[in-house]
Amino acid sequence: MERVQFQQEQMLAELKDLVQKSLFNQAEVKQIVKKRTQFETALVRRIPKKGDFLRYAAYEMNLEQLRRKRVERLKLEKTAPSISDYALVRRQFQIFERALKKFKSDVGLWIQYIQVAKREGARSLVGRITARALQLHPRTPALYIIAASHELNHMSPSAARALLQRGLRLNADSIDMWREYVRMELGFVEGMKRRWTVLGIHEEGHPIVEAETTAAEDMATLTPEEIAAEKGGDEGERARQAIMDGAIVKSVILSAAKALPSINLFTALEVLIRSYPSQERLRTPLLDHLYNVLKDTLQGDPHAVKMLATRKLRELTSQENSDDFVMTESEEFVDALQAANESFSLAVGAGSTNASGMADVYVEFVEEWCKLPTLDPNLRAYLVASLRKLARQPNAPPSLQAAHVQLTLPSKKAL
Repeated sequence: MERVQFQQEQMLAELKDLVQKSLFNQAEVKQIVKKRTQFETALVRRIPKKGDFLRYAAYEMNLEQLRRKRVERLKLEKTAPSISDYALVRRQFQIFERALKKFKSDVGLWIQYIQVAKREGARSLVGRITARALQLHPRTPALYIIAASHELNHMSPSAARALLQRGLRLNADSIDMWREYVRMELGFVEGMKRRWTVLGIHEEGHPIVEAETTAAEDMATLTPEEIAAEKGGDEGERARQAIMDGAIVKSVILSAAKALPSINLFTALEVLIRSYPSQERLRTPLLDHLYNVLKDTLQGDPHAVKMLATRKLRELTSQENSDDFVMTESEEFVDALQAANESFSLAVGAGSTNASGMADVYVEFVEEWCKLPTLDPNLRAYLVASLRKLARQPNAPPSLQAAHVQLTLPSKKAL
């Protein structure tokens, strides 16, 4: 119980300050002491529970929110910070520190601590917590992503890049980390574009005046790619053009494919590149590069064939405010569906080593579009006819024949 008594003594100064500022009355302070004593007593038991720490921290968070609301409501005069201004937040941090001494292996607890520190604006503390967490859990991709995000939010792209690269050396099989690495490099391109606009070096042949006067301490924070791109002459122009064309992002995509040749990786990267708010002149080459790498990396993979064959269809269906009926009636959609089906049919009819898997994926493709209510009946008949043609080939996989029967039975009943 000495530990409980020590904690009670530590809270006297802050409680006294809260009363002096008229933020809490004596009755409320007694209730606070009572609740804290209950929490502290629970923490000194022989085998403390993580839930005890979290309930204690949640209580202190609610108490701090109440204090801030009362400060705002009472419109107190701004004075020099006193102990009550930071004591409740400090106590939250102390509770998490005590919890982590008992539960170092709990990654979720580390992440909760980081989130609390970020919410309170404790930038340096967030950095220290993530560093400690990564030392204990170097195989946890989420911690690298959180740490890199923190560095990016505070204008430290080089530190963020180093963190992700370090994490990928230990977690090369993490799709989330590769996706965040690509996202960071996409943001780097957009950031460089804004920087060059400010410096006046975004146009070809533009005299580089501001860039030459960039302060030495500012240049010290740049990456080698940034420094090369901000040089004058042909060298700087080539470096800028390479960055704007996504050379860094393309390199990361290639590295990701070599480390993790998985269709799930390519799917995640495609969704990211399509949804990222970048210019079309950057997005299109990146998607082209992604599909080329996919074709070279996963040759003959049924899902890779589907992804390549249906590229144009996904572009049409992913357009904002696209109406299914209007889309399926457009000539562009008809051409895209026909091209996808022909490409798929060739792959199925080629008799690959994974003929059964290729047939299963093709069946999924046909059924997916035939079940679309807004699909034109003629297009549905076209897909069914293609399926029938493949199903009648010698040694055709049974899945083709079964799918053909399922798709034609409803029309027979209608007759």
